[in-house]
Amino acid sequence: MSIDVRPSPQALETLDWDKGDGLLPAVVQDADTLQVLMLGYVSADSLAATLAIGHMTFFSRSKQRLWTKGEQSGNVLAVQSISVDCDADTLLVLARPAGPTCHTGAESCFDGAPKDFLGGLDQLVAVREALRPSGSYTTSLFEGGIRRIAQKVGEEGVETALAGVAQDDEALLGEASDLLYHLLVLLRARGLSLKDARDVLEKRHR
Repeated sequence: MSIDVRPSPQALETLDWDKGDGLLPAVVQDADTLQVLMLGYVSADSLAATLAIGHMTFFSRSKQRLWTKGEQSGNVLAVQSISVDCDADTLLVLARPAGPTCHTGAESCFDGAPKDFLGGLDQLVAVREALRPSGSYTTSLFEGGIRRIAQKVGEEGVETALAGVAQDDEALLGEASDLLYHLLVLLRARGLSLKDARDVLEKRHR
């Protein structure tokens, strides 16, 4: 079951607060890479605060108060969706981190937590598009304009097809990687993302 950004009172009433003495564990994943970022605990009040401000807010068991992740560091977790497990006693939160989630400076509180590299690359392309750092090849593509980017996708598509017919696996993988990267740039240049393409594929699959 998914909870909207502003859920109905009926949706909140399904949560089993009694089992954990008024607290529910919340597993937070990166909305783009699906990397598990952290585990925290929420109370009814902290969940209400989360839904009100859009940033993940927990109940600190050590400080006995509400705390919004990143309230001091600025590394907030912008909540995209919240799901409830089958027993209604655990939350799964998809969020976009504004910086490292762990207090150690690591992306995740779980060392070596797996993540989707392509989703991470898509977000890096988004950062390049927004900041346009000098010396970046991605920046040069964006500044070259949509036609130049589309041309590169076409070139990489042809090279990938030719490698599939006439070259070895290593060459095919290399060309396919180039194609995927340039396709991410093209999508971003049009204001789209890898997730948008995934959503279309998911709808077709259903």
